[in-house]
Amino acid sequence: MSKIPDLFVRGEHAELLKKLNEWDIAYHQNDAPVVDDATYDAARRRALEIEAEYPELAAAGASTHVGAAVAAKFKSHPHSVPMLSISDVFDEKEVADWFEKLADKDLFIELKVDGVSYSARYENGVFVRGLTRGSGTIGEDITENLRTIADIPQKLAGDFPEVIEIRGEVYMMRADFIALNEAADARGDKVFANPRNAAAGSLRQLNPEVTATRRLSAFGYTYGELSSRNWATQSEFFDRLESWGFKTTRRWAHTAHDMAEIQAAYNDIMMMRADIPFDIDGLVLKVNNVDLQERMGSRANSPRWEVAYKFPAARAITTLNAITVQVGRTGVLTPVAELEPINIGGVVVSRATLHNADEIARLGVRVGDRVTVQRAGDVIPQIVGVADAAGGAEFEFPTVCPVCGGAVVQEAGQVARRCINTLGCPAQRIGELEHFVSRKGFDIEGLGTRQLEQFTQRGWIETPADIFTLVSRHGDDIKKLDGFGDKSVANLNTSIERARDIELHRFIYAIGIPEVGQATAKILANAFGTLSAVRCAPVWKLKQIDGIGDVMADEISSFFADTHNSDVLDALLAQIRVRDAAVVSAPADGPLAGKKIVLTGTLTKYTRDEAKEILERMGAKVQGSVSAKTDIVLAGAEAGSKLAKAQELGLTVWDEAEFERAIANQ
Repeated sequence: MSKIPDLFVRGEHAELLKKLNEWDIAYHQNDAPVVDDATYDAARRRALEIEAEYPELAAAGASTHVGAAVAAKFKSHPHSVPMLSISDVFDEKEVADWFEKLADKDLFIELKVDGVSYSARYENGVFVRGLTRGSGTIGEDITENLRTIADIPQKLAGDFPEVIEIRGEVYMMRADFIALNEAADARGDKVFANPRNAAAGSLRQLNPEVTATRRLSAFGYTYGELSSRNWATQSEFFDRLESWGFKTTRRWAHTAHDMAEIQAAYNDIMMMRADIPFDIDGLVLKVNNVDLQERMGSRANSPRWEVAYKFPAARAITTLNAITVQVGRTGVLTPVAELEPINIGGVVVSRATLHNADEIARLGVRVGDRVTVQRAGDVIPQIVGVADAAGGAEFEFPTVCPVCGGAVVQEAGQVARRCINTLGCPAQRIGELEHFVSRKGFDIEGLGTRQLEQFTQRGWIETPADIFTLVSRHGDDIKKLDGFGDKSVANLNTSIERARDIELHRFIYAIGIPEVGQATAKILANAFGTLSAVRCAPVWKLKQIDGIGDVMADEISSFFADTHNSDVLDALLAQIRVRDAAVVSAPADGPLAGKKIVLTGTLTKYTRDEAKEILERMGAKVQGSVSAKTDIVLAGAEAGSKLAKAQELGLTVWDEAEFERAIANQ
């Protein structure tokens, strides 16, 4: 007696079927998948598990579902023999479960090409009709589109049945896909996510002339309706296909008679996957004997005599062709693996992060190695190990910036290596300029990211000094740009002129010294009083200042010692005036002297910056996070996790009234 599903099970099953249907339409009709293979496979497997436990749900469930309905824009035609899908297996145990049930252990193993299924009907050796899989029983008529593909013969050669439907896969070579996207990108057109999408979108064009412009390829691998047969095995059928003029995946085919041979074939193809010039997502294991295939028959939507042994969706093995180094907006140098392009989880990956020099050493990767690359969701692809070492030379991390030639340093205790030419390195330019003109820096209105990108692309701003001659040199040209006019340029000029006079601590913050934020900039201004004194300060003196640690002192000293930075600063100082600061010592005997205070929430009478400045004048050290060493947490309205942590640790918590009492009593 079968189990009766409860409402929860029915609801879960219905939701899974709804998602699968939506995903099928996106994949089969719109050629724009919205989830990766792993997500789709997991949902389908769960639906099948439910159907196995509750058979009454299987009548119109995942177990009977193939593809998607024919899109309305295409003419349709029924398949004379249903065009079924192949059941997927994902690990060695699932393969073994299927394999052990076979009466004949002679297997023929083919590549599972990641393309678009087609059926081509031949009558008396002449191609008469082409269909997509569609729903499995009705396909889309793509006859004229298939005629444009050279790999699909218009007439069969040699000895052939009177009627035969050849079924196979239309796909796109990886190199052709890359060329197609490069051309589309150059025209400003939409690019395809992967070769499968490109092949599907090209094949399902209403205008065959568009299909003809795409470099599509095709393999044959099975048959549908058949008037006669003179082959006994799948291997022999490949011989017939090739004699008729079709291409097959024979070159990569394997045979197997036990699990060890199956797994050896799987591992072999996984290792060479990147060298195969088109995308695959697994192997197809077939009973080689065709008579036995026919006797075994099919389930509702898949043959019993074959399974698809899928590769992991998020990992693949490919060749490391080179290691290049990128320079980020903060000057950090990041090594990047240049890979032989490979499809991982539905995306063609040609680059992967190597993070830093320590990671390269840990992985032991060298150019020429076969490496395992991982991609999960939207995470940047990364190399997780060496699959086959090539014995190449160790990678030498550059000692000078590959963009500007500035010195590259690695501070004590730091993993990252960084270009210290902060102000003059083109790679850091936009980030540094954004920081420079920000509200806490020079506070120049009208110079946002978009405007800075426009001006730097035209060569009008290369260093901060160029900002102060921007309007006088390029004002007329700026007025011609979208979004600008006489008034906006005049306003920009007013903002720039107002910024020519700046306080020392704001200047120190604006020039973007690594590790130096607003609070440290104030500490330096108060400790030295003049910019000249800060620039000339020796490391030992910087380290004596309360609030300046060893790493920060090294960063400050290195920044001002760099000749590139000095040249940029000198050019900037010729355009502006930096106001000296009074040398201030924090009170040593006040109630807040030396206290570690964290601000959280919103105060009614003070901004966060104003409260921070008041506390620092009272000798407190304002910190960003709560710990057991925190003395006081000043909590305003809508205080969140920091307040909760303070209460959990039993720390002193002040409200705004307590803060004002402290100010009054200082």
